[in-house]
Order: sequence, then C-alpha cells, then structure tokens
Amino acid sequence: MSADEVNSVEQGTQATESRTLPSSLVIPEIKGEMVHLRPATLDDLPLMDELQAYHNASSITGKDAQAERALVHTWVGRSVAWGKGQSPEESGVGDPESRRTIAWSVLADSNPDDDDDKDRTKVIGMIFLIDIDSWAKSARIQVMLGRDYRGRGYSRDAMPRVMTYGFAPEPAGLGLHRIWVAVPEKNTRSLSVYQSLGFIKEGTSRHALWDDANQRYQDQIVFGTLVDEYDPIRSLDAFGMHLIEDNPGVREALALREHSLALEVNRRGSDAENDRLESDLADLINGDSGQTKPADKTRGQQEYNYWPNSNNGNEEDAKRSKRAWWRSLGNRSRGGNE
Repeated sequence: MSADEVNSVEQGTQATESRTLPSSLVIPEIKGEMVHLRPATLDDLPLMDELQAYHNASSITGKDAQAERALVHTWVGRSVAWGKGQSPEESGVGDPESRRTIAWSVLADSNPDDDDDKDRTKVIGMIFLIDIDSWAKSARIQVMLGRDYRGRGYSRDAMPRVMTYGFAPEPAGLGLHRIWVAVPEKNTRSLSVYQSLGFIKEGTSRHALWDDANQRYQDQIVFGTLVDEYDPIRSLDAFGMHLIEDNPGVREALALREHSLALEVNRRGSDAENDRLESDLADLINGDSGQTKPADKTRGQQEYNYWPNSNNGNEEDAKRSKRAWWRSLGNRSRGGNE
C-alpha cells in the first residue's frame, strides 16, 4: 500500500467516524478459551455477593466493598437500560449526562452450545466497559471476579477479547480510540496483567485512594492503550491463547490492524529517509576533520526504547503510540516474521 493510499484510507476512516452512541445496543456474547461472556442481568447481581466478588476491594480497586457493590449495581443497571433503548432518565440509573456502560457476566464454561446448562450458568464474575465517551472514543475497562477465581487466568482470557470488540470499527464494534484502566499502586498483579496486554503507564494520581489495610493513602496508576497500539493476536499470544474469529468485531479489528501496520511502515520509511539526510548533512559539516558520525542504534537498543516506561527520559519515544513494545513479541523465535 502506497503512502497516498494509506493517507487516503486514514482520512476516509476519520471522516466517517460517528461521535454519537446508538440509543440502543445489542450487547454481544463473546467466546473465550476459559470463559464465555454474556450480557449481565439484574438477576446476576446477588451472585456477586455469593462469590465474594467485593472481598478486599480496597486493595484491588481502591474502594471499600460497599462503594464497589453500589458501582456494580449502577453499571449493570445502565448496561441493561442501554440494551432496552432506555435513556438514563428513563432507566433511573443516572442523570442525562451519564456515560454508557456495557456489563458482561463471566461464565467459567466457554462453550455456549454445551448441553450442560449447569456449567453454562456458572457466573464467576463480571467485566465492564465503563464511561464510554462517544466524542473522545474512550472507555475504561474493569474486571471483577469472585474471591476463589482470582489469579487463575480468567481475566487474561476475557480482557483481550472485550478490548478487540471495543476497538473494532462500528457497527461490528464500538470504534474506540483509547481504552484505559486505573489501578491502585499496591495491586501489582493487575499492573502486571495490563502491562502484558500492552497498556502503557500514562500517569499517577498521587494519594488518590485510601489503603484501609495499611491505614495510609496510596497512589492510583493510570494505564492506557490506543487502537493503533493494540494487536488482537499478540495480546492473546502473550498468555498462550488464541483468537476466535467468530467473536464480534474480530475480522474488522484484524483489518484495522493491517491498516495501522501499513501506516507504521510508511512512517518508518519517512524516518529512515530523515536519518539518511541527517547523516549526509553531518558528513558535509564534519568534512575531513576526522569526526565520526553518530553510530546507528542497535536493534536491542531500539527494542529497549519501545518498552513501556523505559524511554530513558525521552518523552517523544513514549508518545509514539505505534511503537508498542509487544509488537516484537515472538519475532526472535520466528526469525522476525509476523
């Protein structure tokens, strides 16, 4: 794809983007290898108490159990209302300016066609896209699992698939540009998962949360990832899982990824030309003085610079969203091929 073709497609995509959300939404079911996601219902809310999903909430989300329960009830109510085409005023779960929310119940069995209804209805938690901002094309993602189901890989199966749907172009997906998370500094397990998914640290809200266990304030870390950073295949490869092409938005997300890679190739080509011109200029300036040109960066140094939060103080590297570190995952074992 030529540079002109890439730019033409990019401009056309931006021109056709909608900045409003539909008045009603058919929330899709999403299949995983370990889980199956279906739209959450109000009847699922008591199950979250039975699962002790709010246990140790202050360490996981930075809120106390009572506040977390109230939020989940509101999110599910908003999600159900959106599915029915109700406005926030009609649903009674928020003011007219309240942003939309999608709530899925996480089931341990990933096969919706299984004849065993008992396994199919085993809810182990919920996953949400919250604060969906149609104008900025942004949303926050959050997972809440029952106490006995944490740290067992369920969120690592569910999150990339929900993100693929979120980033997929409309109408197959939500057409989001950015997905972000806010995590208490002490929740190191979640921080590790988000970094493995390609999230990049965007900032710190100092002393934004209260750590009840240690009776002190703690920081809240904000991580985010953009549509041109997100790779629906590599995000699952990082956890040894695979893409399920029948899931909503997957084919569209893959096509969008190819477009993003074409843009990256085009940009890298421009960078290479600029580097060549700078090198030629240095030769002219140095002449025969014996000074040497700056050495080219090695591949290892380049990859180090692409790693999140390892930009050696260079903010420009951190801002180059298309240089997500996990784009190079597996390249060594595959000889550098996709």
